[in-house]
Amino acid sequence: MTAADSRLQPRKKGLTRRQKRSLSRGIQYAVFLAAVIAFAASADWGRLKNQFAQADIAGQMFPEVITLALKNTVLYTLSGFVVGLVLGMVIALMRLSSVGPYRWFAGVYIEIFRGLPALLIFIFIGVAVPLAFPGTEIIGGTYGKVALALGLVAAAYMAETIRAGIQAVPKGQLEAARSLGFSPARAMISIIIPQAFRIILPPLTNELVLLFKDSSLVLFLGVTLEERELSKYGRDLASTTANSTPILVAGLCYLLVTIPLGFVVRRMEAKAQEAVK
Repeated sequence: MTAADSRLQPRKKGLTRRQKRSLSRGIQYAVFLAAVIAFAASADWGRLKNQFAQADIAGQMFPEVITLALKNTVLYTLSGFVVGLVLGMVIALMRLSSVGPYRWFAGVYIEIFRGLPALLIFIFIGVAVPLAFPGTEIIGGTYGKVALALGLVAAAYMAETIRAGIQAVPKGQLEAARSLGFSPARAMISIIIPQAFRIILPPLTNELVLLFKDSSLVLFLGVTLEERELSKYGRDLASTTANSTPILVAGLCYLLVTIPLGFVVRRMEAKAQEAVK
């Protein structure tokens, strides 16, 4: 066969790159769907329903699960977030200070409170503080203790977030403000910090979601019936009814708040990326 004849022979056509990607994606979907079906078929849904989905027990939780447990959880979270934000701002500015002791103190604080589990902070606030300062009461009672415990933990993370946001603002902004006669403090408050907060708003909102879940540690402070949050409320009813339905309802109440907040975080991150482009 000559070279001319070989050129006249039809070429064998294989899959294109796009077809290969589509085939690979289809196989992955099929494997995932098969795994889900196998898992669902192997589960004993009857026993799960009896233990976690008793409609009569769930109905008994309303409206108290919303008006008491969810309300307290939101109050604990917001108060801890405010304390953490204020304290985190102070620690961040100390971290950026030209004064050595301020920087050292801020660095030690961040390393300690980022390294310790939040549970130990709650125990410290509930046990160590009364022992160290006899007769001293934290303002706000349990709400004040929770706000302080959550705030101490959140401040360590927020401080680093705020510091990164401040450093992300172009230095020319500070130089321009100084050239207009602004003092360093006024330039920081009026020019730099507002721009920094626009940058760090998504991670701060994500920190709010984390605090919302960490509020479950309030049970280690010894709360009254009127001070229970979602986890404590669900566990108490689960013990009373010998059924886990209250725990499932409490978990759904957490999702009622965290899922919309997560959506807000993703939207803000998308807008921030669009602004950069």
